[in-house]
Amino acid sequence: MDETAYRQILSANITGACPFEKSILSSCAACSKAEKHNIAEREVVTCNDKEALARCIALRDLLRHNFTFALGKLHIDGPLPHAQEMRMQCGGLKGLQFSLDASDEVRDVATLVAMAQHKFGGLADFPYSLIVQRANIVYKGR
Repeated sequence: MDETAYRQILSANITGACPFEKSILSSCAACSKAEKHNIAEREVVTCNDKEALARCIALRDLLRHNFTFALGKLHIDGPLPHAQEMRMQCGGLKGLQFSLDASDEVRDVATLVAMAQHKFGGLADFPYSLIVQRANIVYKGR
């Protein structure tokens, strides 16, 4: 299947794309709200909870903003190369998990984000400097 046909089928049939799809597909993280779908020979991940999806999109955007320096960028306005996206997603989620319980295993992204919100307040109040620092330690571009 060519890329154009794939994109057309994807946009017509899949809604609620998971912002942490790469980390879930690579088994770096898991999520109770994630659903996997196959389109041709590709696998995509969607979210079955609109509120969790909105929180995860906001978190992904804040991680992108806070990872700019660590990724050697001045700002991020488009898609990142795969390795940098993985570092931001996997490292960011592992860093957030570590900030809660000193563990690097992300068993449920939706629960992690909800627990972090409960502990730190709003998404903007998360300890991003600690998250990025921990991400640089635990995620070395596997």
